[in-house]
Amino acid sequence: MVNRTTTAQTTGAMRRWGHPAFVTFAAMVTFAALTGGAAAKQQRPEPTVEATAPRTAGEPIMAIVSIKAQKVTFYDADGWIYRAPVSSGVKGRETPAGVFALLEKDKDHHSTLYDDAWMPNMQRITWNGIALHGGPLPGYAASHGCVRMPYDFAEKLFDRTRIGMRVIIAPNDPAPVDFTHPALFVPNAQAIAAAPARAQTLAREAADAAKAADEAKKASTAATKEAALFTPASLRKLEKAKTRADAEVAFADKTLANAKTDQTRARAEDLKQKAAARAAEATTQFEAAQGDAKPKLDAAAAAKDAAKAAETKKADTAKAATEAKLALEPVSVYISRATQKLYVRRNTHKPWADGGEVFDSSIEVPVTIRDPDRPIGTHIFTAMARNDTGLRWTEVTIDEGDNAKDALDRVTIPQDVLDRIAPTVVPRSSIIISDEPLSSETNYRTEFVAVLSNQPQGGFITRKPTRPMMPDDMVASNEDGFGFFYQRSWNPQSGTQYGVPQYGSRQYSNPQYGNPQYGNPQIYGNPQAANPRRRGGQPYWQSQQDW
Repeated sequence: MVNRTTTAQTTGAMRRWGHPAFVTFAAMVTFAALTGGAAAKQQRPEPTVEATAPRTAGEPIMAIVSIKAQKVTFYDADGWIYRAPVSSGVKGRETPAGVFALLEKDKDHHSTLYDDAWMPNMQRITWNGIALHGGPLPGYAASHGCVRMPYDFAEKLFDRTRIGMRVIIAPNDPAPVDFTHPALFVPNAQAIAAAPARAQTLAREAADAAKAADEAKKASTAATKEAALFTPASLRKLEKAKTRADAEVAFADKTLANAKTDQTRARAEDLKQKAAARAAEATTQFEAAQGDAKPKLDAAAAAKDAAKAAETKKADTAKAATEAKLALEPVSVYISRATQKLYVRRNTHKPWADGGEVFDSSIEVPVTIRDPDRPIGTHIFTAMARNDTGLRWTEVTIDEGDNAKDALDRVTIPQDVLDRIAPTVVPRSSIIISDEPLSSETNYRTEFVAVLSNQPQGGFITRKPTRPMMPDDMVASNEDGFGFFYQRSWNPQSGTQYGVPQYGSRQYSNPQYGNPQYGNPQIYGNPQAANPRRRGGQPYWQSQQDW
């Protein structure tokens, strides 16, 4: 509705100014419009174009997706190597911000939900259906939660990346910057040089210990079987047989004494001879058993103890061999203010039936964080390459809190953990410090997945949670666009030699990982009181998928 009074007053005023004044006013309005438009144009970010660094690209170590700038940048040890525009999730199905890693790759993926929609060069970052893949880019957020990249760009990157590569999705537009701090791991040159030979030696010792344990088990089984003839119950059985035989002899003697005829006497004599033979045999067996019982039982007990000791040595050497082998791999450390815990993970490179690889997660310990009620932010520290002092580290911050230095200053890593992982730390290793707990997407076949709970998570929430898995219970789900694999039941604690906690399962709930009930006061003592804005680890039920 037009305010006619205001319009009339303005027109009258213009008439009173006269023509020169009107021209001046019009010029001022035009100038303001032009300068305002120029200012707006200067503030508007330049559109991202696909680019390749003017140098030979190394192996990608991380990718950073900027939701704000709608772009993705891949980095190797020396800096950025590839950059391209992207299209992230629309409102209500936003691409979740957080820390992820590549879990699976599919060159020619098709959606099972959206009319067989083509998602070429798909690189999965969550098992519930968030991924990087080629797709149309209208110039703004348009997906159902995935990150669409230009088709040719996605194809070019597909063969360059590998499972486990870090993917950071940031609400802002960060870039890794060189960073130094006394808390960052410094490798020991001698330990690094000795690590391969040590791994080989311990692997041989583990194999020998396993063989010895098998032999000891067989010997124990044989000794136990032999000693079974000399148990107290067996001796009582032999004693009863001797008693019965002696009774038969006594009965035969009585019968013989009462015999009245030669024929009766002959039968009684024959009965006595047979009874006496049985009695003699029973006496011999009983007396022999009495003499052999203790040595046989002692031998069986000794064989059992030897088998138990051999099994313990087998387990110890296997653990040492595994740790020595893992020492050659990049190590990832996650420190959560929400759970007050430190988690360590390494890729074992053991393939899993669903396309992932098993991660060792045997280190999980409490950690001391100064001022635990105060936000610390989310910071990712990555060892990019070796240098004269050990390793060159970079830092990326994707959530507000402390700056990176202050965040590290607040954390005290247990010395025994440092002793186990720092001497052999290698490039691609990382330390993540975050207010967030680990997402329920973190399980035995992923590195760390952490979602920023103060950012929209529409594309994450609209998907089903990752299902628990067993290799012998694999079924393909058609309930989401990826047709991801899940299994009906599993127990990784018994299904793997790495001691992996039982992630993600409600039946086998482990509150430290994978349990969507973060924030349960019975588990953590109510971390919301320390950080009420953060929730993290929500259960996700409704299923949708990107297209």
